Amino acid sequence: MRDDPRDPRLPTSPGFWRSPLRGPWFTSVLGLVLLVGITVLFVTGLLSYAAYNPDLSPVNDKTPDKGLLGFYLFAWPTDPHWLYRLTQGVHVTLGIALVPVLLAKLWSVVPRLFTLPPARSLAHALERISLLLLVGGALFEFVTGLLNVQLDYVFPGSFYRLHFYGAWVFFAAFLAHAVLKTPAALRNLRGMRGCRDGENDLVSPRPAEPTVSRRGALWFVGGGSLLLFATTVGQSLGGPLRRTALLAPHGGDPADGPNGFQINKTAAHAGITAADRDEEAWRLVVTGRTGTVRLSRAELLRLPLHSSALPIACVEGWSTADQWWRGVRLRDLAALVGHEDDPPDVFVESLQRHGSFRRAALRANQVADPRSLLALFVNGEPLSPDHGHPARIIVPAAPGVLNTKWVARMTFGDL
Repeated sequence: MRDDPRDPRLPTSPGFWRSPLRGPWFTSVLGLVLLVGITVLFVTGLLSYAAYNPDLSPVNDKTPDKGLLGFYLFAWPTDPHWLYRLTQGVHVTLGIALVPVLLAKLWSVVPRLFTLPPARSLAHALERISLLLLVGGALFEFVTGLLNVQLDYVFPGSFYRLHFYGAWVFFAAFLAHAVLKTPAALRNLRGMRGCRDGENDLVSPRPAEPTVSRRGALWFVGGGSLLLFATTVGQSLGGPLRRTALLAPHGGDPADGPNGFQINKTAAHAGITAADRDEEAWRLVVTGRTGTVRLSRAELLRLPLHSSALPIACVEGWSTADQWWRGVRLRDLAALVGHEDDPPDVFVESLQRHGSFRRAALRANQVADPRSLLALFVNGEPLSPDHGHPARIIVPAAPGVLNTKWVARMTFGDL
């Protein structure tokens, strides 16, 4: 004898779900918060993609075969110098803060996942498919994003590629769902809760005794979001507030003193040995229109040196406070090899032999900016091994991975 789907002991029965909190108003409030929040996440995610200058060089593009999805509208600017710190900080901090809202939203609509029959019409079937893509995409994007923030690279492939394609699948389903549901959500918030198709299917026919009001539940969800915000936002601001960022990437500051600020990758982890960094043996190879020059660190120190106060901001959402860097302007190095008037793009290669971003490309506008340096010092002291000794790139508003450490070669020209 087949089970009756209306049996209140089965999740396919409306009577199985007895929480008095579920209902159109509660779900609509959460949905509208996510509508705004996820739209901001999507836009800041596209900005993060643009900041890598993916069409400049294949080494900058971690999403091959992206086709129309990889549209690129503008060259990433260098002003304001804190731009990437802001956009990626918003992306990561908001994403973490929205986790309680997302979980509450999924909980509020879970009865619909068990509704029978699975499809009442073609339109209903398409809606159910979009719902599966929406839920699966949301969980995928938030889980991979959270793991990346914690530097837990346990993905079956590149995080950049997975997160990029996953975002497009998720946002397409999210957009379709928003078009279908936003009008009803607005009506629900205004108190127009008619009995049209499915609008009250979240209300239990035999609700349990309430232990908290719906507004109280929203305060609980909002409090969870505020707690996550307070324990995350400090990593994007840098400085003393970083100590409040309990959810910041593990690892921490490498040491005390002028070089004592956040890093992702140590020299040892990158395979950089003392012999690689030896100032007597190391040479910077600079190539351009008029040929190639090789410069020791001592020769670089005899060139005009300049200072810039710039942060390092990374895709994981963390940022340092502004650090004082001192070194040779990139445009001055371009001038050494025949690019005096109009500095071109530059291809930068590191002493690092393996791993992502051991090579990176920078646009001409980044090279031309007077704050863009081949840094030799930070905060009045020589760079430490972990911060890129003997020389590293520092460029305003660029993602941290484009500020190449342990620089070995720079090639100026159109890429």
